[in-house]
Amino acid sequence: MNPDTMAAAQQVDFSLLALFFRATFTVQIVMLVLIAASFWSWAIIVQKLIDLRRVRGEVRDFDQEFWSGEPLDVVYDRIGPDPAGSSARIFAAGMSEWRRSHRKDGGLIHGVQARIERAMNVAIGRESDSLTKGLTFLATVGSIAPFVGLFGTVWGIKHAFEQIALQQSTNLAVVAPGIAEALLATGLGLLAAIPAVIFYNKFNHETEQVIGGYEGFADEFSMILSRQLDRAA
Repeated sequence: MNPDTMAAAQQVDFSLLALFFRATFTVQIVMLVLIAASFWSWAIIVQKLIDLRRVRGEVRDFDQEFWSGEPLDVVYDRIGPDPAGSSARIFAAGMSEWRRSHRKDGGLIHGVQARIERAMNVAIGRESDSLTKGLTFLATVGSIAPFVGLFGTVWGIKHAFEQIALQQSTNLAVVAPGIAEALLATGLGLLAAIPAVIFYNKFNHETEQVIGGYEGFADEFSMILSRQLDRAA
């Protein structure tokens, strides 16, 4: 290789900041979008890790309380109509409807079990919405970030070839900076997409497990009330 070419290439700054500032305006916008998406994804990831840990703890604590052998009315009076835990809120929704379904003479309004199940399903839906909040963004970043980065790379390579044509030179000092700037966009796209895909799959699986636990609890609670209704009948 020509010594002059090697000397010129060594003088080029290939640091990340230098590559960013040398890139075209379009590629800079692409990089900024990908960096913002990556930071926002990590904010969601950290929040979801905290939320799922808290929810699992609440479910474990309420299960111990629910299956402690105490009467359901005692448990409900202790936690109140608007408890903090997710499982407790589903239980409270069912118990609130159970109490509202009692007539003044002590009898039950017809269709009480269907209304209790509907009330718990609504509560489960609210908890599910809370658990899955942010997962759509992770899925979107995981799906489109590589393509956004690829767009920046294609645009950067186009600009690099334009510079080659203008300078009428294909030596390393002309080609390398433009290619490096272009490839940085793809790297940022992968940097944003890979964690988003990994944690989306993780959170989606864990969320389905938690929601399945809610539905299982609602079925067990419904069976307990069904037995009480049968005894009352």
